Amino acid sequence: MNATATSMRTASRGLRARALVLVVAGSLLLAGAAQAERIREVATVQGVRTNQVLGYGLVVGLDGSGDQTTQAPFTAQSVQSMLSQLGIQLPPGVTPQLRNSAAVMVTTQLPAFAQPGQPIDVTVSSMGNAKSLRGGTLLLTPLRGADGQIYAMAQGNIVVGGAGASSGGSKVQINHLSAGRIPGGATVERGVANQALDAATIRLELLQTDFSLARQVAEVINQALPSTDATPTAQPLDARVVRVTLPADPTQRVAFLAELENLEVTPLNPVAKVIVNARTGSVVMNQSVGLMPSAVAHGNLSVTISTTPVVSQPGPLSQGSTVVAEKSDIQIRQESGALMHMQGAARLADVVKALNALGATSQDLIAILQALKAAGSLKAELEII
Repeated sequence: MNATATSMRTASRGLRARALVLVVAGSLLLAGAAQAERIREVATVQGVRTNQVLGYGLVVGLDGSGDQTTQAPFTAQSVQSMLSQLGIQLPPGVTPQLRNSAAVMVTTQLPAFAQPGQPIDVTVSSMGNAKSLRGGTLLLTPLRGADGQIYAMAQGNIVVGGAGASSGGSKVQINHLSAGRIPGGATVERGVANQALDAATIRLELLQTDFSLARQVAEVINQALPSTDATPTAQPLDARVVRVTLPADPTQRVAFLAELENLEVTPLNPVAKVIVNARTGSVVMNQSVGLMPSAVAHGNLSVTISTTPVVSQPGPLSQGSTVVAEKSDIQIRQESGALMHMQGAARLADVVKALNALGATSQDLIAILQALKAAGSLKAELEII
């Protein structure tokens, strides 16, 4: 009976082990398949781009959280100008105190091939000292491009993703209250002419400079969309631009590009790079980072200053006064920096494990990475931002 139970447990353990192997193998296959990217994810079509537009407007309907006109006089001037256009003239020398209004800047991006009547989202940001734009309504605001022409008109209720309250000098605030969005708050009034599909060829611009990727993109396009003559459909011009010949029939070009941008490419391993943010102490490295065998010794020097108040009390019936002095105690401690041997590692997980073995803080790790790079042990490009 015991032998049978042992055999059953062994068989069950073997089945679980084989199942685990299958799960790991399946995960690796999925990971390998997930590495393939579509051309639309690694490149853009030259000339097919968004255009920024902006405008100056007024927000009304605030619950006393608007601009203080004494500190932001342009808000009152804007309101007077708007009222004069509506036929209302304020008496000379009168400056209205508008606690329910705020001057704002309205920004958005005009999509490529945008047509008149198309709604787009806008972002509304306070210009003055308004405490909150929550519950406000943006009045009709023209949005202009870099050429000064009006391309859209914005108006609507602002959605602010925060909340706040204050009373008796205390204040509680969640998220940001001086900026918000209006979904579909602008209507395109003028489209931007785009001749990207009018020429015989287009240019694909890679998101990163890579000769290998440019060649691979051209090869994938030539295999999937061969040309009818001896000239290849796609030709890499440099490490960032691939020229693609469009069909002669203009009615087929949209379908051609739709098929082209969904072709999959498998980029090679990226250049080994370590990004260090010296201000925040963040360290990020990609999967190509390698580490050669090395020895590292790193010790910390800490200085501790403690101050203790000392009270000097005069004697009885004396004419002296009580004096409070401070006694400072300064201690300098240097932790031992034992020499640690770091094994060479070619995988990112092994590199992280080796660096964690040092037990260094993020700021110390930055100094260690710089020293490893200078010594030639860190096989990666070190970039400090």
